[in-house]
Amino acid sequence: MIYSTATVPVNPEGEAPLTRAQAWAGLELKARDARLFLPPGLCTRCDVVEESATHFVREATIGAADLREIITLEPERKVTFFQVTGPREGTIINELFEDEAGELQLRFYCYLGLRGKEPNGPEEQAEQAQFDSEKGYKAALLSTLKRTRELLAGGRLSLL
Repeated sequence: MIYSTATVPVNPEGEAPLTRAQAWAGLELKARDARLFLPPGLCTRCDVVEESATHFVREATIGAADLREIITLEPERKVTFFQVTGPREGTIINELFEDEAGELQLRFYCYLGLRGKEPNGPEEQAEQAQFDSEKGYKAALLSTLKRTRELLAGGRLSLL
């Protein structure tokens, strides 16, 4: 199994500050359309195909892999992605919270396995190393916040 976590400050020194509502708007938009947040060409399709009061379902092609996710939103707090189909199975969570100093933080954590692969085998170990690397999910959190600032500055992100 793969377990990974990363936490970054939402408002590091030198960056335009984001409110919780603004950071949340970015997270929710990313959940609904990852194409706006991932490097060009990485996500070629991202469609919400079902929506209810408690969740929505998105189908996407990310990194040439087709996947289906059930996504739940806890407004201004947490987005949970349940991997239904695709190369991984398990859960990915993005969470906004205040640290002990009252500073807004964005945390990623996941618990995943690779479908059809040996548990804790070489493929899962490689995936674990990628997630934990400097180019892994910490970098993804930072790029999500950067893109949220860009969309806000360009008037392309509304508070949902």
